[in-house]
Amino acid sequence: MQSRRAFVQYSAATVTYAAVLSRSVFARANALGLPLGLQLYSVREQLPKDYEGTLRQLAAIGYREVEAAGFFGHDPAQVNAAMKNAGLHCVSAHYGYDALYPHLDEIIEFGNKIGLEYLICSFPGHKTPPQGGSHTFTIEDWRWNADQFNRIGEKVSAAGMRFGYHNHTMEFVAQSGVVPYDELLRLTDPEKVTMEMDCGWVIVGGANPVEYFQKYPTRFSMLHVKDFKKIPSGGPEAHPPIASELGQGAIDYGPIFAAAHPLPIRHVFVEQEEFDMPPMDSLRVDAAYMEKFKG
Repeated sequence: MQSRRAFVQYSAATVTYAAVLSRSVFARANALGLPLGLQLYSVREQLPKDYEGTLRQLAAIGYREVEAAGFFGHDPAQVNAAMKNAGLHCVSAHYGYDALYPHLDEIIEFGNKIGLEYLICSFPGHKTPPQGGSHTFTIEDWRWNADQFNRIGEKVSAAGMRFGYHNHTMEFVAQSGVVPYDELLRLTDPEKVTMEMDCGWVIVGGANPVEYFQKYPTRFSMLHVKDFKKIPSGGPEAHPPIASELGQGAIDYGPIFAAAHPLPIRHVFVEQEEFDMPPMDSLRVDAAYMEKFKG
């Protein structure tokens, strides 16, 4: 499992170019003809200090949609006001299974009050609590998760939102010839569970987003895009990847976006997990890269 861990910082030299691009140019930036989106985990350190100000800075860069990874003590009215003042649309929110399941009714109520379209499980649960805090998941754990996702998805759908799952890398490590991600896709009901593909983690996990788009063309609603300086050999546990800004690393999103274009993808979110420059400068670099794929 390699989710949101500290990466070795990587320097980029494109800030000057990105900074001079005008807001009007960034406002048109998109991939697949979609608004420019950001997973707010990217600014997890800034939001608790200045929630409204950070959101306004993101909008000034040109981000138009966001996906939450926590609300930092803000109630629905405060979230709505901050998003409105910044000119942002909060489309989706992430919750780990262990937080999502016991508080599902409250989370659904909160999501409806801020107009969410999606509730996303960002990390799975265990069928039986593991010993010693292990993050190892057996194939039976994955099958159990699929059943739980169907149950949660039915309830979320009844509340007017969609439920989905966000992958990391562990889903692509075969167990006795069975790939957990494929098993999730096989066992979850498409009417109840959609998939938010984190393309970067798919690649680090040794799989290919394009192949999944071809094999399961109706299962993906949203994408996460991130980059790494080098895709490690031997698996992410042995060699954790080094984060980079989009376009500064090893992943070429051109073929990925081309393959995704005919699919029912509704939202695309940049996610920048670590920085070696001021975060807003880094996010400008990401936005400049996404500009290349505008519709």
